[in-house]
Amino acid sequence: MTGIVGYGAYVPRFRIKVLDIANAWGKFGEDLSKSLGVLEKAVAAIDEDALTLGVEAATRALNSSQINLKDIEAILVGSESHPFAVNPTATTLGQILNIPNNYLASDLEFACKAGTSAIQLIYGLVESGKIKTGLAIGTDSAQAKPGDVLEYTAGAGAGCFIIGKQKVIANILGFTSYSSNTPDFWRRDGQKYPSHAGRFTGEPAYFEHVTQATKALFEKYKVNPSDFDYAIFHMPNGKFPLQVTKKLGFSDAQIKDGFIVPKIGNPYSASSLLGLASVLDIAKPHKKIFVCSYGSGAGSDAFIFETTKEIINYQKKNSFKLADLTSQKTYLTYPEVIKMNLAKGSLS
Repeated sequence: MTGIVGYGAYVPRFRIKVLDIANAWGKFGEDLSKSLGVLEKAVAAIDEDALTLGVEAATRALNSSQINLKDIEAILVGSESHPFAVNPTATTLGQILNIPNNYLASDLEFACKAGTSAIQLIYGLVESGKIKTGLAIGTDSAQAKPGDVLEYTAGAGAGCFIIGKQKVIANILGFTSYSSNTPDFWRRDGQKYPSHAGRFTGEPAYFEHVTQATKALFEKYKVNPSDFDYAIFHMPNGKFPLQVTKKLGFSDAQIKDGFIVPKIGNPYSASSLLGLASVLDIAKPHKKIFVCSYGSGAGSDAFIFETTKEIINYQKKNSFKLADLTSQKTYLTYPEVIKMNLAKGSLS
C-alpha cells in the first residue's frame, strides 16, 4: 500500500517560557500558562525561517529512510510563513537537498493544515502511479504580534514525511476532509502579523471542523475511537485538543504520546505532523494511528495510519527522536527574543 516510508522532525533549541512573556506584559503568568495548557514554546534562531526548518526536517527524513534522491518526484511545502511571497520555498529546498530537477514543486498555504494537505496530494500522485515518492512538509516559524494572546503559544518547527510504496513504515488506510468559509484567523498580504477572532476561533471553527472531519472518517471507514492505539489532533494550545478528545470519545492514554504542545507551543503547519512523528518514534508494528489537523479559514483533514513491521528497523536508524529535540533546549529571556526578532526584520 501507499504510505509513509520515512519522516523527519525538527524543533529549534531555543525556548521561552509563557511565564516570562506574561511577566513582561504585567500578566499573571502562572494562571495564563495553566489556562493555555502551554509551559513554553520553541523560538526560531536569528538564521532560521520556514525554509531552513523544513530543510532540517527533510534532511533527517532522507538520511533515516536512505531514499534514492532520483526517486523524489514531488516536493510540496505547506506553511503560513513562507520566506517569500513570490519565490517558491519548495524549489529552494530541493536545490539545497541536491534533489535532481525532475520533480513537481509547489508551495501550499492553508493555515495550520497545509502540511496534511501536502500528504493527501502526494498520496494521490503515488497511489495513481504518477510518481514514485514525494516529500510532504509542514513548516512554520510562527508569527505573533507582541502583546497578542498568540504570542504565548506561536512556536516554530517542521515535519517532513516521505510518501511512497517501498518499505512503508505506516500505511495510509484512508482520509477525509471538512472545509468551510469560517474566517477565524487571517493575515492580509503585506501585513506582518495575523489577526484572529478571539473566542470565535473555538466552537464554530476548531471544534466544528475537527469534529465533522472525524465523524466523516468514522462513517466512511466504519471505525470508532476504540479502534485506534494513538490519536493526534492539531494543537493550537493545550486546552482545545483535550476538550475535543473527550467530545469524540478518545481517551487521555490515546493522545498522551503525541501531545507535545506544552513543550514547544503551536508550530502551526508542523503541529499535527510533529505529533505524528512523536508517535512513530515509539509505535510498534500493526498499531492504528488517528490524526486530525486543523487550519483556520477553515478546514480539517482526518487520517487513519497503520504501522508495519518496517517501523522497527526505521526506529533503529532514526537518530533524531522528537523526545530528544524537545529536551535539548536553551532558554531565552523576553528581551532576547524581541531583540532577535528585530534583527530578523533588519535582515529581511
